[in-house]
Amino acid sequence: MEDDTGDDVQGLAGRIGMVTSVSAGRGKRWRKVFDSVMTGLVLTAVIVAVTPLILIIGDVIVQGGAVISVDFLTKLPAPIGILGGIANDIQGSFIIVGLATLIGVPLGVGAGIYFSEWPESRLSSISSFTNDVLAEFPSITLGIFAYYVVVLTTGAFSALAGAVALGALMIPIVARTTEESLKIVPNSLREASMALGIPRWKTVMRIVISTGKSGLATGILLSIARAAGETAPLLLTALGSNYFFNGLLSPTAALPLRIYIYGITDFPSWNAAAWGAALILVAFMLVLNLSVKLLIGRKYAGVRAEI
Repeated sequence: MEDDTGDDVQGLAGRIGMVTSVSAGRGKRWRKVFDSVMTGLVLTAVIVAVTPLILIIGDVIVQGGAVISVDFLTKLPAPIGILGGIANDIQGSFIIVGLATLIGVPLGVGAGIYFSEWPESRLSSISSFTNDVLAEFPSITLGIFAYYVVVLTTGAFSALAGAVALGALMIPIVARTTEESLKIVPNSLREASMALGIPRWKTVMRIVISTGKSGLATGILLSIARAAGETAPLLLTALGSNYFFNGLLSPTAALPLRIYIYGITDFPSWNAAAWGAALILVAFMLVLNLSVKLLIGRKYAGVRAEI
């Protein structure tokens, strides 16, 4: 009887083991199938997301590359029917965006430092919320603001008015990226610095900002890229010009304005010039972003090697 009972127990254990093994095999196969399906969905999503960018860049390269030449980059715009140049637009874009950077970056970095280092302040909370609201403003609204503040005050469309509009556009971007970059700096660094008797402002300037400067640089360049491609604010401020820069209080050309004005016409020569200007603008953005990625990547690689 005991032997029969032992055999039954062993047989039952064997059957349970077989069932468990089969179930484990089925579960493993199901996990593999599920993993393959999800991987395929993720890859499909990546392809769908990247395809429009590839098509846009490819179209700009094909259409704009046909008109790129030394004359196109160094001469002034020409009358209808003649393919002129965009030299004044390139110059104007650099001037307006450069001035906007001088206006927006110091204010944005200062605000971001305050948001990050003094979050307990009521003023910081209110200002941070206001900054988020400003970031969602349509760019043309900032153009209207600059029009009333600068254009109506000075009595002229100008590069200065365009810079004020774009600078206001850059402030919330720089402020938010600065705040987020400084928040990831360990508090132990701040505490160690102040424990040595270093004032808080020196700790922020020499320790915190130095540690998070890569994030600050990324945010600044993102804001520059955003500002360089804006058209609506410049329509109400810089207005545009067919000549080279003639002073801060004079109408000034810019690449986005040239692309917009030439792109909506029915003249083939102007349409071709618009594609060429678009290619220059896109190339500038790509070079800017790739340069930042390479520089930041090398820095992080060096830090890891030292560690």
